[in-house]
Amino acid sequence: MNIKLTRPIACFDLETTGINVATDRIVEISILRVQPDGNKDSLTRRINPTIPISKESSEVHGIYEADISNQPTFKELAPEIIEFLDNCDLSGFNCNRFDVPLLMEEILRSGHEFDIETRKIIDVQTIFHKMEKRTLEAAYKFYCDKTLENAHSAEADTVATFEILDAQIIRYKDLVNDIDDLATFSTFHKNLDLMGRIVENEDGIAVFNFGKNKGRSVEEILLNEPGYYGWMMNGDFPLYTKKVLSDIKQRIE
Repeated sequence: MNIKLTRPIACFDLETTGINVATDRIVEISILRVQPDGNKDSLTRRINPTIPISKESSEVHGIYEADISNQPTFKELAPEIIEFLDNCDLSGFNCNRFDVPLLMEEILRSGHEFDIETRKIIDVQTIFHKMEKRTLEAAYKFYCDKTLENAHSAEADTVATFEILDAQIIRYKDLVNDIDDLATFSTFHKNLDLMGRIVENEDGIAVFNFGKNKGRSVEEILLNEPGYYGWMMNGDFPLYTKKVLSDIKQRIE
């Protein structure tokens, strides 16, 4: 193993009902947990999403409603998943924009807490795009000289993701072999809400990153336009975005 770990890292992948972080659900999760000493264990679960799976998604990952109708719901599996991820940093392929935010939505929806703020998140796709700009299959062939079998199977994608991350450490001599540095390098923006609706600007101030108030201080808007808070809380925004917004509001009250 090439990557230097100070605590476990969990590479994970989700297969879902669709691509909307706020409304779609997980149908399969696979987690590969790697210890600092190189020991690995894994957890793979299929999940009843309780909502229909889009035809397009089923055609990609091969999971249909009949396959998971008798599986437990995420709410039932949440304690096991959260315990498995205890004290782990996180990694995935495109996880900053999709897997991590959607996982957080499921956890919050199930009524549980998850201390995402204490985790380092390494997006292997971001490192790949900054260095090579390709896809997961191409990355696997490029870094590991292997063909990705069963692509879009959560377990196969998860194993490939960790092998790519580990190979990136060797290939790029200027890539610092440190979790903190890797997490920073694999992030394009300092997202405060995972989806990038609220980000931290160069001065360390929380600002909105969309719409008419893009670039303006969140605190400033909440103080001067109180109706904006209600609009966001009642809107179709991810639960974690609403949580971050509420936390900022509480700080200034």
